[in-house]
Amino acid sequence: MSVRELVVLGTASQVPTRHRNHNGYLLRWDGEGILFDPGEGTQRQMLRAGVAAHDIDRICVTHFHGDHSLGLAGVIQRINLDQVPHPVTAHFPASGQHFFDRLRHATAYRESVELTEAPVTGNGGVLAATGSYTLDSHRLSHPVESYGYRLTEPDRSRMLPAELARHGITGPDVGRIQREGSLRGVTLEEVSEPRRGQRFAFVMDTRLCDGAFALAEGCDMLVIESTFLDEDGRLAADHGHLTAGQAARVAKESGVRHLVLTHFSQRYSDPGAFEEQARAAGFEGELTIAQDLITVPVPTRHT
Repeated sequence: MSVRELVVLGTASQVPTRHRNHNGYLLRWDGEGILFDPGEGTQRQMLRAGVAAHDIDRICVTHFHGDHSLGLAGVIQRINLDQVPHPVTAHFPASGQHFFDRLRHATAYRESVELTEAPVTGNGGVLAATGSYTLDSHRLSHPVESYGYRLTEPDRSRMLPAELARHGITGPDVGRIQREGSLRGVTLEEVSEPRRGQRFAFVMDTRLCDGAFALAEGCDMLVIESTFLDEDGRLAADHGHLTAGQAARVAKESGVRHLVLTHFSQRYSDPGAFEEQARAAGFEGELTIAQDLITVPVPTRHT
């Protein structure tokens, strides 16, 4: 079976604490690994979480504040040191190209892996399309240019065994009708039903904005920052962040199935307060308050 899960490497906003590392998140998706926002210490957290450099196929950086990008230097060098056998693609705001260059070439090392730079420009849009997903981005609202990312699995068809049997379609003919769309006067629609593709979104430092809602729309899993509690809403707006209640509002209004809150300010010692405020905002789906080194499965598909 394919594995689709989020490995949380770090959850701290701005500075690490004794219990929370800088940001870092690896999404495992059908044998591919997408590393989001590798902050300082990500390489060490990968070791603790059982994530290898070989697991990384794509790196997505939302913006160039240190808690989201200082780990790039170590991760890129580790990819080369371990001689990862496949190409790696890096996405990041084009306006931060000089920051990416500095981090990529922070010290001397031997480059042995093909690392393709694919900066994000304008309002975002489609960045990549594979057999398993389309990756696109939307611009967010933060003091520096910031983008969120979204994976969308293509919609497919689920075969209906009873209908196949009723029409006498068995063995190799099942694959044939899937490929060709019809067989002996029977259409694919008569023996199948639509299967909606899974959706995953990653939204970091931002105020409430259209981009956050566009990324979250209809997602099976939304990973989103909730730096502040609701009583500090003015502080959140001033610094370009969300509160727990605002993040939950995005999830509720967008029909998210599983909400993962993360990126917590060091001013708060009780993570339960974030859960309380998310529920008070009306979100009723699955809810995870992220902790370093946990693994969160992407919800199974709707049947």
